[in-house]
Amino acid sequence: MARYYLGVDGGGTNCRVRLADANLQTLAEVHNGRSNLQIDGGEPAYKAIAEGTRDVFRAAGIDYAETANTHACFGMAGGRMDSARAGFAARPWPFAGVRVYDDIDIAHAGALGGEEGGVVIIGTGSAALAIVDGQRHQAGGWGFHIGDQMSGAILGREMARYAVEAADGLVEASPLTRAVLEQLGGSNQAAMTWAFATAMELKLVGPGGAEGGDDALIGRAPAEYGKLMPLLFEHLERGDPVARKLLDVELGYVETYVRWFKSHGAGVMAIVGGLGHRLFPLLQQRYGDFVALPRYEPLHGALILARQNFPPHKDA
Repeated sequence: MARYYLGVDGGGTNCRVRLADANLQTLAEVHNGRSNLQIDGGEPAYKAIAEGTRDVFRAAGIDYAETANTHACFGMAGGRMDSARAGFAARPWPFAGVRVYDDIDIAHAGALGGEEGGVVIIGTGSAALAIVDGQRHQAGGWGFHIGDQMSGAILGREMARYAVEAADGLVEASPLTRAVLEQLGGSNQAAMTWAFATAMELKLVGPGGAEGGDDALIGRAPAEYGKLMPLLFEHLERGDPVARKLLDVELGYVETYVRWFKSHGAGVMAIVGGLGHRLFPLLQQRYGDFVALPRYEPLHGALILARQNFPPHKDA
């Protein structure tokens, strides 16, 4: 009887589904819609994976009925909450077995090839996970509003704030601050308009059941701030003093996590994420062999975890 593994890298804007054989050799891969577990109770994620499963079996030329011989692992954005993962795993999946993880778990498994150590995500968001002596230690990943200190979104927000302060004459201006302000509309008033979504019809329930109120003030999505990152690196190459100051803030956040990893006995910190890869040469200069690039991508990490959770029978 054939045995298959299905891995999912469920991102907030894109869901990737990969089907592999018992040796984790890829048979087919498809992309689908958004799949953050915190969006609409996970319903869009469920739809994206359900449709992606049908698509990937079709692409591989394998009968959909073989899902009964398939073990699946999902690494999901918005999967930090235990209740969200448990509820999603309990949905009516067609697979022989399902495990739902936070997206950092599949990043960890992919980056370290399923071995122990630490991984840090430094992308639009940020989070950290160490597995040492079988013990799991996790930090960060609490989202844009209260966490994600190392992220491109937070760094981009700091760039925007600094540019506005510079225009007010509160801090030093530079070519970077002027370029950021120009990208946000050219003035502090334009930047303020950009920062808040104004064309949204919201009915938020507050204390006592009252609707509306100040809670309805919704700002730009984290990814919108992350789009400012190219300006930072462009001006770093030109020696911009504000760019260097902001980079030092970012590296300070990374240093906090390096100390955290080492306190838990991690012997390596793999760097995952677009911003992390841009920073990697600097991090390697600081930390040497303690930092490493990932061996595999997170989607392959989902397959590794699927096989670890549901290993093939010895006679298979």
